[in-house]
Amino acid sequence: MTKPYSTKTTIGAMQLRDYQQQAVDAAIAHFKQSNLSAVMVLPTGAGKSLVLAELARVAKGRVLIVTHVKELVAQNAEKVGLMSQPGSIFAAGLKQRDSSAKTVIASVQSAGRNLTQFNQTFSLLIIDECHRVSLNDDSQYQQLFSHLRQQNPNLKVLGLTATPYRLGTGWIYQSHYHGRVGSTEYASFDRCIFDLPLRPLINKGYLAKPVLLDGLTAQYDFSGLQPLSGMDYSEQQIESVLGKMGRATKLIVGQLCQLAASKQGVIIFAATVRHAKEVLNLLQQQGQQAALLTATTADSERDQLIAAFKAKQLKFLVNVAVLTTGFDAPHVDLIAILRPTASVSLFQQMVGRGLRSAPGKSHCLIIDYAANGYDIFYPEVGSPRPASKAVPVQVPCPHCQFANIFWGLLDNDGDIIEHYGRRCQGLVEHSSNAAPKQCNYRFRARICPDCGGENDIAARVCQHCQSQLIDPDKRLKEVLSKQHHHLFRCQQMLLTDQQGVLQVQYLDVDGNPFYRHFKLDTAAQRRALYALFVHPHSRTPGLKPKNYQSASELVADQHKFRMPQLILLKKQAKGWQLLDSFFDYSGRYHNTDTYSDPVN
Repeated sequence: MTKPYSTKTTIGAMQLRDYQQQAVDAAIAHFKQSNLSAVMVLPTGAGKSLVLAELARVAKGRVLIVTHVKELVAQNAEKVGLMSQPGSIFAAGLKQRDSSAKTVIASVQSAGRNLTQFNQTFSLLIIDECHRVSLNDDSQYQQLFSHLRQQNPNLKVLGLTATPYRLGTGWIYQSHYHGRVGSTEYASFDRCIFDLPLRPLINKGYLAKPVLLDGLTAQYDFSGLQPLSGMDYSEQQIESVLGKMGRATKLIVGQLCQLAASKQGVIIFAATVRHAKEVLNLLQQQGQQAALLTATTADSERDQLIAAFKAKQLKFLVNVAVLTTGFDAPHVDLIAILRPTASVSLFQQMVGRGLRSAPGKSHCLIIDYAANGYDIFYPEVGSPRPASKAVPVQVPCPHCQFANIFWGLLDNDGDIIEHYGRRCQGLVEHSSNAAPKQCNYRFRARICPDCGGENDIAARVCQHCQSQLIDPDKRLKEVLSKQHHHLFRCQQMLLTDQQGVLQVQYLDVDGNPFYRHFKLDTAAQRRALYALFVHPHSRTPGLKPKNYQSASELVADQHKFRMPQLILLKKQAKGWQLLDSFFDYSGRYHNTDTYSDPVN
């Protein structure tokens, strides 16, 4: 079998930066020992084009580089030509359809529609902006991959991106070389082999220094929005908020006009097309040179407007989700974010448009008028943000000691008061040629009634004994159909010290109480307290709890405990007995709008 790379790497027409050479070396080392597909993560402005051009130069055999926009096709082709002999371009948008060179740079759309033009054997496939690759067999990416593998079953596949995450499906790789699991279900690639943080590039002066501020004069309040399941906020939700905040838009545009007087180029990320048109109209009313780009802007008009902006004939470029990737205007020194997003990756993509270095540019001002609350150095967590105040927190696994990054809440001292992690993300077995094995520890779990095994809280089948796990709604329906059962919907939980006995008081929406009492006099009583209250109610499962010796200590720490959403009770001769508590429930019995049960 022909090896995909020569064993000796020489420097081409351009000198690679140290981290770029490290990325190239990581790819060569990986593909020398494995056929698993790989991902490399380099921040916007780090020079992905030079990395892929150098990989194409040293590769033995033919190389295909694909991406999704013609601007990146042209940019990558330029870098390939600088590093070695020119490649051929296959992109309808650039009016070229040549697949004959050793290195071919193509748009995925053009390649996907002309598969017969790629019947020759390629040894290496490189996908730029690879977070766009989905697992849908009908997608142009997957059709192209399948066609190329028919010609060469040993095809090496490498993706490059600044944001290796897709909202709704999570990480785009199965495992990370730092020993972390990715997405075992929805990953488009096998292994992340190189991951460069943003901060070192800024500290070394390779990228412009970001100055991130919240809205100064005005700010939109999107805190009441809830992202759609596995998706971002809906346009309808956003429009309902913006419709009540017209004055804020006027104040924001007025401030941007003032700030722009000392800036070279301004990119505004609007929330919706209607919002973008309003922003553009306000800019033009103040005599600003501005233009608007949306997904429906014609290609010829888009090219003309981008060229005018890069030539500084336009100061403002307003857009709706079309300049997040594949756009390079180094002179941009003011980014205005006027849209909410549930995705750290999308936020960082928007910010990245202003971080490239340019003459006369020492920093880039980024103003978040949507109060997204992200730091540009946030790591991607791997799941959508569950609450507006949630931030990434580090939670060590008590079994394998892996330092997980989960969404969580911090107090004023920076201590974790709650985290939303379910399962440890650490890998206990990890090799370049085998499927990763994830640590089994679960911070939150659903217990199988048949075998006692732990499962994900959303599981429907036990992973240990394959028993069908009873759906919470089904179980509640069956139990509540019997007499003397009641579903208690918690609205508040209070802990009090009753002469050394811990009293837990749950209150429902009407103020009706349900009480539980725990003694702490003996070791056995304290063990029962931990099993029945401390562990299931903990906001920070997996973190070692305090060794409580008295009820007063628990009362002082009551902010560390979460209340259940529902409590299932059964009437006894001497009162109500607790049958079950539901902490991660979102079914039909959650509120009285969908269900109400009389107290029997």
